[in-house]
Amino acid sequence: MKSYLQSHLKQLESEAIYVMREVAAQFENPVLLFSGGKDSIVMAHLAYKAFYPAKIPYPLLHVDTGHNFDETIAFRDKYVEKIDAKLIVRYVQNSIDNGTAVEETGPYASRNGLQTITLLEALNEFKFEAALGGARRDEEKARSKERFFSHRDAFGQWDPKNQRPELWNIYNGQKKPKESFRVFPISNWTELDVWMYVQQEGIELPNLYFSHQRDVIKRDGVLLAASDVVYPVGDETIETMTVRFRTIGDMTCTGAVESPAATIEDIVDEVASARVTERGARADDQRSEAAMEDRKKQGYF
Repeated sequence: MKSYLQSHLKQLESEAIYVMREVAAQFENPVLLFSGGKDSIVMAHLAYKAFYPAKIPYPLLHVDTGHNFDETIAFRDKYVEKIDAKLIVRYVQNSIDNGTAVEETGPYASRNGLQTITLLEALNEFKFEAALGGARRDEEKARSKERFFSHRDAFGQWDPKNQRPELWNIYNGQKKPKESFRVFPISNWTELDVWMYVQQEGIELPNLYFSHQRDVIKRDGVLLAASDVVYPVGDETIETMTVRFRTIGDMTCTGAVESPAATIEDIVDEVASARVTERGARADDQRSEAAMEDRKKQGYF
């Protein structure tokens, strides 16, 4: 079984590295989207391996909502320095200040959806032709429709009915002026694959992914970390619970799960038996049944 798993992970790794090298070959100005979450860290690790001993040939881009976990930002900066990559950060707050984004108001407000505006502005600012992201098909039904090379129109928008066939690992990066691509090298990976690869490669991750005690608020079945931007409303209360995060994003919509899993081995076992997807704890996906697809059509990654 161990030999089979190693072979399986090796195949996934080779596929992802092949896609990353294809991006470098077909596009003059690509970028790798990097949030400091586990999938983007695995992506950066793969890019590092793909081009070693040379540096990663494209910069890393983080769209910072201003409501990220402090632990994530600290880990992001430490990791980028470790792999000697160039990091570009663009802030949702700047889009709000410039009037291109309008901040939600009220106790349930979130900046998560505003990331799309800031992302499109950053891609346009630097004239990036392709943006590599860590989305996987097993995460959510809209993401299951993605190709490896996902074509976007001149406005950065996605049309799921207008995607190109990808036969025999041939990827078509041809585009018209101002059109672009989102590229997803780990599309075929599952959450369990990611964790087994992290275990195999000894990849360091933010401590948010591991069991710890945290003050949380239970809101609509989601455990949100209590903070300056997430506070009790109505009869909600703050509780201290033993939790970990399966995904890491904007604090206003990233839910924790109760878990004793304090090591990678524990998490592998937990994920293998999980019956709820990792985005099942994301409040942003629960706003509507087609929340993710609607955001992707607007330019979200």
